[in-house]
Amino acid sequence: MKKQLMNLRDSVATAKTLNEALPYLQRYTGAIVVIKFGGNAMGDDEAMAQFARDVVLMRQVGVNPVVVHGGGPQINALLKKLDIPTTFVRGKRVTDAATVEVVEMVLSGLVNKRIVQAINDQGGRAVGISGKDDDLMVCEPDDPELGFVGRPRDMRVQVLHDLFKAGIIPVVAPVGPGDNGETFNVNGDTAAGAIAGALKADRLLLLTDVSGVKNEAGEVVTQLSPEEVRDLTDRGVISGGMIPKTETALYALEQGVRAVVILDGRIPNACLLELFTDHGAGSIIRSTEPRVKPRHE
Repeated sequence: MKKQLMNLRDSVATAKTLNEALPYLQRYTGAIVVIKFGGNAMGDDEAMAQFARDVVLMRQVGVNPVVVHGGGPQINALLKKLDIPTTFVRGKRVTDAATVEVVEMVLSGLVNKRIVQAINDQGGRAVGISGKDDDLMVCEPDDPELGFVGRPRDMRVQVLHDLFKAGIIPVVAPVGPGDNGETFNVNGDTAAGAIAGALKADRLLLLTDVSGVKNEAGEVVTQLSPEEVRDLTDRGVISGGMIPKTETALYALEQGVRAVVILDGRIPNACLLELFTDHGAGSIIRSTEPRVKPRHE
């Protein structure tokens, strides 16, 4: 009897959660959500499966998710195995011809297909592509001293819209072509921001290993404007690895993305918590104030 009561309480709690999520499910029907999935989370099979379930659920309730992934740890491991030396300029990896071949092999092959398979295993329909497919993300050199490190210049996102119409979840590896047939490695956050901007996405979710943007007291700030982000950066409060993420957020907003969220991807169901609950799961950056809810428009 006690076990039956516990099961009933769990069922009631689940039903209550679904009921409370209804306004958000309706709000995001037809919305485009770009998710940057980091390389560190990919080493954990259970975390990968849970992320895949979340993405499949998003598609099931009418959201159009796009997964853009990294793969730094996997690239480092293969470079080491192949005994390809790595050099750095001002703290950034130089990507020579040998290195970019490894980058493309890992990102477009090993990592991309692993995510695709995880989504398909959860009942979704996913297709893996890179920025080279259909010239999705044509690049130019980011810094000549860094070699084949690129930044997106021309975005052609019709292929993503075609996949949406077919009910397919795109999984994008951040490599792109140059004007002369070369291949460029693109920072995963940068690629996600460029894709979100070109799609005029409703949300860009940057999954990371911290809980969000913090203030001087070390507390997570749940909502910020671009002006507040710039102020925290100027005062050195936003620093280190958070700077590229907030820069990506500001760029995406300038390109027409409605809001960007920096959140801890290690939290179970982080994407669902952010989209379908009032509390959210990280720091949301937007140019305009929400019309109704404190966190969601």
